[in-house]
Amino acid sequence: MPNHLSILGIIHTIISILAIIAAFVALAKYGTIDPKATWGKYYVWLTVLTCVTGFPIMRTGHFGPAHALTIIVLLLLPIGVYAKSIKFFGKKAIYVQVIIMSFTLFLSFVPAVNESFTRLPISHPLAASQDDPLVKMGMMVAFVLFLAGVIYQVIVLRTRRKMLSNIQEVN
Repeated sequence: MPNHLSILGIIHTIISILAIIAAFVALAKYGTIDPKATWGKYYVWLTVLTCVTGFPIMRTGHFGPAHALTIIVLLLLPIGVYAKSIKFFGKKAIYVQVIIMSFTLFLSFVPAVNESFTRLPISHPLAASQDDPLVKMGMMVAFVLFLAGVIYQVIVLRTRRKMLSNIQEVN
C-alpha cells in the first residue's frame, strides 16, 4: 500500500509533470526559462501550483525535507522572475535569472527522482528508500545535468551579448 497516491497526490504529480514539461519546452524554445515568455510563465505558475498542492501531502505525517525544498523554491521563484528589475544585480541580472530559474527546476527533480525511484514500478519499486544508491545516483545525474545546463545557458547568453555589442558598435 505505500505506493498508493491520494487524489491530491495524483493532482500534485500531474501538475508537477506539466511544470517540468513547460520548463523543458521553454529551454528548447528560448534557450532559458524566461519567466516573461509564454512557456516560462507556464513553468512559474505550474511550479507555484505544485508547491501549493505539495504542502498538505505528508508521507511521514509531518513537515519533511520536501516541504523545506518547496519553501526554498517559493522564495527563489520571485527572485528569478524579477531578477532583471533588481538593481542590486546590475548587468549580471540575466545570469542570476538563468541560474535561479534553472536551480528551481533542479530542486523540482529532488522529490521527483526520490518519489519515482521509491514508488515505480508499483509492484516492485527500483529503490527501497531515499538512501538507496540508485536514488543518490539519480540525484547526481540531475545535478550534473543542472550544472551542464547552466554553463551552456551562460555561454549562449554571453555569445548573444557579445554579438549585440558588436552590432551596436558597427551602427
